[in-house]
Amino acid sequence: MSKFKKWIEFYPAFDKRDPNPSKNYGIHGVELKFYLKKDNKAVQFVLFTNWQLPHVTKENSAKFSEAYDIELFFTPMPADLGYHSPYPMYEGQTSYENCHLIKGACYYDGSGLAADRIYQVLLNEGSDGVWRELEEYWNDKFGEIDAD
Repeated sequence: MSKFKKWIEFYPAFDKRDPNPSKNYGIHGVELKFYLKKDNKAVQFVLFTNWQLPHVTKENSAKFSEAYDIELFFTPMPADLGYHSPYPMYEGQTSYENCHLIKGACYYDGSGLAADRIYQVLLNEGSDGVWRELEEYWNDKFGEIDAD
């Protein structure tokens, strides 16, 4: 029986703004990804931390300090709860190649709205709660979890 492989990746913040619209890729904060994988199937939880580069934080603080929607610039945003499958999970689902999580074609689907529930678990229980929820999500998508 295979066990789950669990890992967390942090992707750095960036500032790729450019006056030329065709070269403007914007700004983005540190991105946090929890991955749970077994049997060439994986699930993920993605959190946009909104931890920006120092100069971007300073700029946003000055620019939006009196704005009503200041939370959009400074609070974490649950971005995705999703799965990666080697086979389609519903009729008409299209695949993509070169998935870094599974071998062969990958059928992916996810939800930003569903990610909020996992974010609340992270806030209240930490990573242990996230792993538990991701195992339940994996089970829901792919079947019963192997007993250890």
